[in-house]
Amino acid sequence: MEGGAERGSECQRTTGGRASSDNGSSKATSIPSCCLKARASAPELDAKCHSTVVSGWFSEIQPSSGIGICLLCVSWDTLVHFCFNESLNEVYFNNPMWPGESHSLKVEKILFKDKSKYQEVLVFQSSAYGKVLVLDGIVQLTEKDECVYQEMITHLPLCSIESPQNVISGYFIGTLPSYNAGVWYPASLHSSVKLIDICEIDQMVIDVSKKFFPELAIGFEDPRVHLHVGDAIEFLKQAPEGKYDAIIVDSSDPVGPAQELVERPFFETIARALRSGGVLCNMAESMWLHTHLIQDMLTICRDIFKGSVRYAWASVPTYPSGVIGFLLCATEGPPVDFVHPINPIEKLDGALDYRREIKFYNSEIHRAAFALPSFVRREVEALRG
Repeated sequence: MEGGAERGSECQRTTGGRASSDNGSSKATSIPSCCLKARASAPELDAKCHSTVVSGWFSEIQPSSGIGICLLCVSWDTLVHFCFNESLNEVYFNNPMWPGESHSLKVEKILFKDKSKYQEVLVFQSSAYGKVLVLDGIVQLTEKDECVYQEMITHLPLCSIESPQNVISGYFIGTLPSYNAGVWYPASLHSSVKLIDICEIDQMVIDVSKKFFPELAIGFEDPRVHLHVGDAIEFLKQAPEGKYDAIIVDSSDPVGPAQELVERPFFETIARALRSGGVLCNMAESMWLHTHLIQDMLTICRDIFKGSVRYAWASVPTYPSGVIGFLLCATEGPPVDFVHPINPIEKLDGALDYRREIKFYNSEIHRAAFALPSFVRREVEALRG
């Protein structure tokens, strides 16, 4: 589906945590075969495997010859050694995206490197995208394009309901940590919001965001924000039924322990915590790479949430395939029209002047995000009709 190498082998579904081919046979597996990432060329280096990308590495470019030399795949100690080698002419961080492609960012300076309890944390200054946050070899955000993801995953749901008050945003994981700090700021633009619960499992990531990405850490200063350091799934399970107007899910890729994030029990937990007519916005992969996962998620959510269920997308240059998707769901109750914002950002008192300007999102972008390419409508049965 994603390339010639996959033709001839059927894409396996993942609904219910089991993979099955189109002929109905099934076998236990964590992800479809078409989602298995490219294997590292040097397995003896113990490269970390992710569901959609390969962990990044540094390489040297010799300007006179234009030849790139791979210095390292993933070994953390080696990575640190090479990126500080003063004899290098140019160093690039190669951000793999999918088998056969990668996006390289020129490194000006390494700003931070360490291992937390959960993951390897790296921050470097790039020449074109500003500061870059990398966790376990995977680019999480850059100063240049972080606004797209943070603003869209927050404003798409919050601008679709009237006067949202209680919001929870978390990096929902199996046992895999990542980054969630940037969602706090756009949520704080909505003056009707009285409570913002934020869940992030890794304290080091919080500290790094405060030091190197202060604009994203503005939310720490907001008295409405309550930070919970821990697993967002466990936190949400303890929440009173119907507590939240909106739940924003920034999730890890559905592989290994995180497989549960695309399965029925996870979405049932979310629906229980939402009020009548409450909304969910869930990270929903790339339409260029994962139409089978999008289909599964849409099918499950339409059965659970009963209200409107839609798929939207936006362009993020440093994410796999350059796009990211969003799954928006409403529980049964007051109807929610996700496509046409009832609570437009332009009409919120002071929102456009609050602390930091909105860089990407507006009401036109909101409506356009739901316009889907023809191939997506053909491949995702749940989007037809």
